[in-house]
Formats: sequence, structure tokens, C-alpha cells
Amino acid sequence: MDLRVLRYFVAVADELHFGRAAARLHMTQPPLSRAIKQLESDLGTVLLRRSPTGVTLTPAGTALYGEARTLLQQADQARARVAAAAGTATITIGTLADSAEQAGGGLVAAYRRRHPGVEVRVREFDFTDPTCGLRAGLVDVALTRAPFDDGGLATHVLRSDPVGVVLRADDPLAHRDALRLHELAGRRWFRLPEEADPLWRAYWNATTPTGPHREGPVVRTVHECLQAVLWNGTVGLTSLAHALPDGLTIVPLLDMPPSRLVVAWNSADSSPLVRSFTRIATAVHRPAGAAP
Repeated sequence: MDLRVLRYFVAVADELHFGRAAARLHMTQPPLSRAIKQLESDLGTVLLRRSPTGVTLTPAGTALYGEARTLLQQADQARARVAAAAGTATITIGTLADSAEQAGGGLVAAYRRRHPGVEVRVREFDFTDPTCGLRAGLVDVALTRAPFDDGGLATHVLRSDPVGVVLRADDPLAHRDALRLHELAGRRWFRLPEEADPLWRAYWNATTPTGPHREGPVVRTVHECLQAVLWNGTVGLTSLAHALPDGLTIVPLLDMPPSRLVVAWNSADSSPLVRSFTRIATAVHRPAGAAP
């Protein structure tokens, strides 16, 4: 069986939807559907039951799903071992602010267990580049937060975190159970640099990509954000999962979409170390009780 087609099948089995799987694979749906039908023809059995709402795995499909994941994992490990033997087993991970910490130590431990001989390099980037050096070719894979322009990039959501407003503990709004954006009208916000990705800047400034622009200090790092709140009473957004120093608090915002922690990589990258990193990160963040 062709490993490429097995990757297609695993993507459809993961998503249980041809459209979502095609988007994940950065291809159109017709060739994906044809590849799966050819795989079913080669095996002489139906693997997926199709319906208007998606697909379900047949017993044969469930059996192949487990075997295919094992085969793909073994193939990636073999490539990684060859790379290690050639002295080229290195992966560079780009991170944005707290994204590495938010991804958790479990990811580090799981990746080290799977690839003990791989040298892992980590580079941290500021708010001007939410892709963490991917477009510039500075890193192989990134742990960051969406939304941003993902053209040419592949992304997978690891977790969605509710968002709140960061306030000084003595702020009159600090003891509210929740707030809405209109209640922060007239407040000074910390702002992201103008050269930052427009989608990214608009999300964290709680505006649209074309404005209106908020008034307040421009910040480039999480530390600068927190200091702007502590010293000047500026307000801004962060995920509720973010730990804050003394003197600051987070109040949930009811009308903000969640912040998505994602793993991102160049869609043309076929590196087994990158694919393995993505699969391990996904497995580590899979909700308890969810099917693999």
C-alpha cells in the first residue's frame, strides 16, 4: 500500500469528513475521494460509510486505521533514524511568548521519548511574527496562537482557550465575574506593532483588520503587556490559561472568540521529524476519553 494514500485515509478517519480532511491535506476533495475509493478497491472492502454529514468507519476501516497509524509512525521513525545516522537529526521549534509553556511539559517528554537522539532547538519570537519564523525559514515547526495569515502553512489546533481582559487588581472592573467589550470603551489598550500580521493584530486589539485603531502603548512581548497594565492601568487581552504575576487579574470576556493554541508548519514540508512532532503534540492535547 502507498504510504501517501494511507496518510490520506488517516486524515479522513481523523476528521470523519472529506472536506475537512482535504483542507488539512491542502488538496481538493475530488482527488482525495478518488484515492480512498482506489484504496477500497485495492483492499476489496468498504472502509468508510459516507453520508451528507460526514463519514463513519466500517469495522474494516477501524482495523486499517490502527494499522495505518502504526505503519506511518514506523516509517517516520525509520526516516528519523536514517537522518540521525547521517548526523542531520535536528528540529528547530519556533515559539511565541508563552506558547511553549502553554503547550506543556508533556509534549517535551513525549517527543524526547520518541526521538531521544534528535537535537531540539527552540527560538522565541515577539508579537511582530505570529508564525514564529516559519515564512522566513528560520524554524521547522511553530507553537503559536491563531488567527494569522496561514497561506502556505498547515496548522492544527491543539487547544482553544477562553479569553479575558487583563486588569490591575485595584481596577474597578477587576472584581466582576465577566465583562463585555463595550464595557471597556474609552480605556487605553496595549496595541500590537503595525508591522504585525493584520489578522493577528486585529484579534488581540479586539478590532477588525481595517480598524478602528485603539489608543495605547505598542507592545512586542508578554512582559511588556503586563508591565503596561501594572504601571499605567492599560488593558488588553490574554487567554484565561495564562498565569499572571501578583497585582494583576483576568476577567473573562463573554463576546470574544477563544484563542487557539496551534502547531504550524510549512505545508510543503515532508520532514518526518515535523510530522512526528505534529502527531505527538496532537496526541498530548487530545481530550481525555477522545478517540485517537
